[in-house]
Amino acid sequence: MADAKVIPFDDDRSRAGAQRGARRRPAGGRRKVEPAAVHEVPVSPLLGHQGVLKASQTPGEEPGALRQPVGDGGGWERRIAGGLAFLRRRITGDYEVDEFGYDKELTDQVLMSMVRPLYEKYFRVEVKGIENIPSDGGALVVANHSGTLPLDGLMMQVAVHDNHPANRHLRLLAADLVFMLPVVNELARKAGHTLACSEDAERLLQRGEVVGVMPEGFKGIGKPFSDRYKLQRFGRGGFVSTALRAGAPIVPCSIVGAEEIYPMLGNAKTLARLLGFPYFPITPTFPWLGPLGAVPLPTKWTIQFGEPIPTDGYPPEAAEDPMLMFNLTDQVREQIQHTLYKLLVQRRSVFF
Repeated sequence: MADAKVIPFDDDRSRAGAQRGARRRPAGGRRKVEPAAVHEVPVSPLLGHQGVLKASQTPGEEPGALRQPVGDGGGWERRIAGGLAFLRRRITGDYEVDEFGYDKELTDQVLMSMVRPLYEKYFRVEVKGIENIPSDGGALVVANHSGTLPLDGLMMQVAVHDNHPANRHLRLLAADLVFMLPVVNELARKAGHTLACSEDAERLLQRGEVVGVMPEGFKGIGKPFSDRYKLQRFGRGGFVSTALRAGAPIVPCSIVGAEEIYPMLGNAKTLARLLGFPYFPITPTFPWLGPLGAVPLPTKWTIQFGEPIPTDGYPPEAAEDPMLMFNLTDQVREQIQHTLYKLLVQRRSVFF
């Protein structure tokens, strides 16, 4: 793999070239599901998680009527029918994909269900302050980044979707390396991730989406274990400028528990350069135990969303004020760091 080109989030230069290489537009644009005679049942068609099940309406039923469950057999029948309907829509292309490649149905019913056991059973994530994310309109969630592998972003995405009263979706901004990896590229697009650049972030915010960004980038996720929970540089405030232009509030987010899943004791820089990676981690188990060493430690996580910092009161030209951007960036960083220290004092153990 060639050396990965890391595009800083706050770089205002044109991203046309990078986006052409990273973004794969869905063929045919936005595809619309054809309406059918259906009724809604609050059960997932595949895995039984809370959601909306669309199944065929039986003759004589009034539109919108809910079919009463008939024992366990009725529940399994509904799941099988919903699963078959889901597969039919995937095969026929009868589903919606937005301009960034985001597939809401696939994310809700498959991708989230794949990550949720890790979130609920393995890391046992505790979420605080979810009410600080607005129920509608755009918002920029800014979080610390750690853990050697970017599992913290996925856990934050599940935390927002499963705990917010409006079941909002978090659209994460990712480095271009994510979109250069086979398979990972497609899954990231389907899950709603997009290139970490100001243009994409501003468009999502103006559409009323909740956007997540981790300004530390590779400096945060690839830092040594000795520097755990010490925030790295947040760049030049590009995320603040984007929030100011969109008039969206900034929601600081602090994540505790991710630092210990892969304690990074060293970095094989020569091997990292050969592979085109920003770093090659050496942990107590990797690469010594081979694939088994890639299993994360089962730490106990806490994700806390802080009080939002409003930006809609600033004039349009405020986005070009370097002093204001510096002050707001420092305010966000200090709030995240202070909350991290507070959560570390409160936790009983790394694993419990």
